[in-house]
Amino acid sequence: MSLEELINEYYEKLNDNDLHVLKYILNNKKTCSQMGINDLAEACHSSRSSIHRMTKKLNFSGYSEFRVFLKWEEQPELMHGTHVEILENDVTTTFKNLAAVDFDPISEKLYSANRIFIYGTGTAQLSCVMEAQRLFALMSTFITVIHDETEFETMLKAMQEDDVVIILSLSGSTPALMPIVKQLNARGLDFISITNLKNNKLAQMSPYSIYAATSETFAGDGTEVVSFIPFYIAVETMFRKYADYVENHKS
Repeated sequence: MSLEELINEYYEKLNDNDLHVLKYILNNKKTCSQMGINDLAEACHSSRSSIHRMTKKLNFSGYSEFRVFLKWEEQPELMHGTHVEILENDVTTTFKNLAAVDFDPISEKLYSANRIFIYGTGTAQLSCVMEAQRLFALMSTFITVIHDETEFETMLKAMQEDDVVIILSLSGSTPALMPIVKQLNARGLDFISITNLKNNKLAQMSPYSIYAATSETFAGDGTEVVSFIPFYIAVETMFRKYADYVENHKS
């Protein structure tokens, strides 16, 4: 599990000072993995005891174990390489992360849902959404695709507590999406987030979070290259876990 996932999981336990320290660590992972607790406290303008308590909130025995975790987390990162090597690393990281996810609660929620809705925050995300709709239809589980924010806001008014929404977002922090997500939470509507493997608001606010690892790379002319293959892998894994759940439930 990554540091970003740990922050999402234990977010409610963290105070403003904890988040300030963690923000510094997220932006300086390699440096922080070499720091003693006193050095980190000084760099973050915090105290040794505050940092120790923060690591306990993240379910570590103390700072020493936390620093080992940071060192371990840095090892698999592929900071440089060809476009293909970076893609291979993203795919490997995605599969590794998905293997650690307990899909049973997600599958149970989808299986018992009255209706399932799915929304993607962009053009590439919409393609993944359509693939999810196609896959689930193979199991006679029919998903309604929400095509844009206006449609989402309209359909939200008719959603009930036994409906489930799947939201697929690259950043997980699209500003226009946050008011809709807050409405979902306020109305007690469960939703499943599928986002990039990093700390993000959507995953923090979601009862069920699935991550895909996608690195930003750039072509020779500076054009940004982002692969959505890891998102397709996440979507298909969710479907296959659901298929296994349904088969076991009926047997």
